[in-house]
Amino acid sequence: MIGLALRVSGIAIVLFASVSVCVTQERSRENEEFGPVVRAYLGYLRNEQEVVDDRISRREISAAYYRRNSNRIRALRQMAINLAKQNRNDYLPELEAVTRNEFGLLFERPPQAESLRAGEILNRTFRFIGIVRSGELFYIFARLDPYEQSELIEKGTLNRASSEGPSPPTTDASSKATRSRRATSP
Repeated sequence: MIGLALRVSGIAIVLFASVSVCVTQERSRENEEFGPVVRAYLGYLRNEQEVVDDRISRREISAAYYRRNSNRIRALRQMAINLAKQNRNDYLPELEAVTRNEFGLLFERPPQAESLRAGEILNRTFRFIGIVRSGELFYIFARLDPYEQSELIEKGTLNRASSEGPSPPTTDASSKATRSRRATSP
């Protein structure tokens, strides 16, 4: 009986070690592939997942809450990696991932999900980035930063945006998912 317990313990240790090696390799690839801002955001998402994991282990949250938040974290991670690779830039906007029934969390008058187009500006505050399926559909929005808002105001594209709902498609400024990183002189 003790021999069997030792074998099971040994197998568990080997499995844990192999999982640890895989996680370490994934993190080192991220460290090589992305800049410090993107790495920090991915680290933040890892920490958020650890918090959710801890809360479910203590039975502080329901299984449904755990699933939704774990799926949301995966959706944000997937979009962040896609944006970083696509833009080849060490910048990420503030991302929000919501399900269709959570639109009210971001918008006083929620837009129709079917009418959303990538790059579209909503409520002068958010740019619709796209949809990610992670267990369920998450709609990803980027919060416009003050620089982006002022650039759009200067071009006159933000003035046409509706304060209540989706804006009509605009010129090339709305087709980009994120703005370019600003270079500052010392």
